Amino acid sequence: MRQNTLFQSGTGLGTPGTARKKDFPIVASEGSSEERNDHFVVRNGVRCAGAHLIIDLYGAKKLDDLAHIEAALRDCVEASGATLLHIHLHHFEPNGGVSGVAVLAESHISIHSWPEHGYAALDVFMCGNANPDACVPVLRKAFKPSRIAVSEHLRGQGV
Repeated sequence: MRQNTLFQSGTGLGTPGTARKKDFPIVASEGSSEERNDHFVVRNGVRCAGAHLIIDLYGAKKLDDLAHIEAALRDCVEASGATLLHIHLHHFEPNGGVSGVAVLAESHISIHSWPEHGYAALDVFMCGNANPDACVPVLRKAFKPSRIAVSEHLRGQGV
């Protein structure tokens, strides 16, 4: 199992960083699409099913706003180049937290929020040509966290 803490930062709304993009490129698996149709990728030189990002937002805003959360998830899907199949969100009372998932052809984006603490836990798992890293700046812009922590796990190594 390989898990790396990639970055923790509360500054900027841009991309995760050029060093990270150079260190962790996503490219299609070896072989033509006719030879391979498993949607595995090569990331940081490792063939895997995809990258699973665990994202924690601290000091975040609008975590009780169902419409805002849905729009943010849709923006993540668009930015990543993924294919949206379905979004399901549930609004909890009395704290207003939201739990939900955007189901993708390439896997999923899930969220659970605690607005009373300004905290949200998200996970973004994508295979194929989708780019999970593209969700990070979208989430920064949408929720304006004071701090964000991202870790990565490459799923399906050695399959």
